Amino acid sequence: MTNSTLKRPSAMAVRIFGLLALSSVSITALAGEKAPVPADKFDLSQWNITVPVDRDGDKKPDVIPVKKLKKYSHPAFFYLDEHDRMVFASPNKATTTKNSSNTRSELRQMLRGTNTGIKTHSAGNNFAVRARKGSDKYGSVGGRLDATLHVDHVARRAGDPDTKAAYSAVIGQIHAVKYDNTSSGFGYGNEPIKIYYKKFPDHETGSVFWNYERNLAKDDPNRTDISYPVWGNTWENKNDPGAAGIALGESFSYTINVHENTMYLTFASDTHGTVKYTRSLVHNVDAYGKVDVLDNKYSYAGDSLYFKAGIYNQCSTKTGGGLWYAGCPGTGEWAVDKANGDYAQATFSKLTVGPSTPPEE
Repeated sequence: MTNSTLKRPSAMAVRIFGLLALSSVSITALAGEKAPVPADKFDLSQWNITVPVDRDGDKKPDVIPVKKLKKYSHPAFFYLDEHDRMVFASPNKATTTKNSSNTRSELRQMLRGTNTGIKTHSAGNNFAVRARKGSDKYGSVGGRLDATLHVDHVARRAGDPDTKAAYSAVIGQIHAVKYDNTSSGFGYGNEPIKIYYKKFPDHETGSVFWNYERNLAKDDPNRTDISYPVWGNTWENKNDPGAAGIALGESFSYTINVHENTMYLTFASDTHGTVKYTRSLVHNVDAYGKVDVLDNKYSYAGDSLYFKAGIYNQCSTKTGGGLWYAGCPGTGEWAVDKANGDYAQATFSKLTVGPSTPPEE
């Protein structure tokens, strides 16, 4: 089925869908029972979350702090399913953060926990590699993120289907803190890793891959994402991954383990086995062991870092060219957009964060 043949549901169907989507919440509320929230089943004591809603009207997506996250859920965008798994969903069109045109329902690591006396961007709330000057002042040296999940849905329609970001979502990443003063050659706010799932609407399976962003200034023409395959293809390849890919609803896991100065990656699937990568975060040596002369000589050695996980929908409604602007449709009304397939969603059965571990021999 091509994009042009996808039909929009009738207004009546959308209204019925909306009622069904809220029915379980309503029944629980009428029964006087406290509905379980993700923090009841997952340790979220070092996370906040950005959700694609703007209840306070400040034209920014709402950020739920660590303390409030203990009791927080959203019936559409962040909740526990019937199997006590944590669901993240995000429509194509909603309020976005300042430096992005993409919506998200995404956790942000907060090493400070509920101690708001430590500022978000300060060393105590983030981690660094061992080689970073003053690394002992950070919340941790390195760190480890483990997740098991399946992707339920990625946006099915794109105004520019040839855009790399079309039909994709980020399900885990490390982000660097952005600073106003970048004279040191760091503080650009780039990402040493973003884990992607991408599936074209006429393919039976999708691809899992990860990108490393060269740690350069925004206006540097060499700043770009370098893509590495896990299962299926990378985002440059539009071919059907077939049996080599991962289907919607198919479980897999990833581990991002930053130990000392190196990022160790492990991806595991019951059907496809294990894929591993190693990448220095203090030298411009890529994940294949080759020197990338176009990258920052010291990679991310001078940055402050933090983990993120959830669903970061890459199907932006913005147009105008470039690899990020897929021109994906969306109304901003959740029931309509979900019925039209204009959203992304992932379900996590495991999500843990903690100290780094030495790599296995």
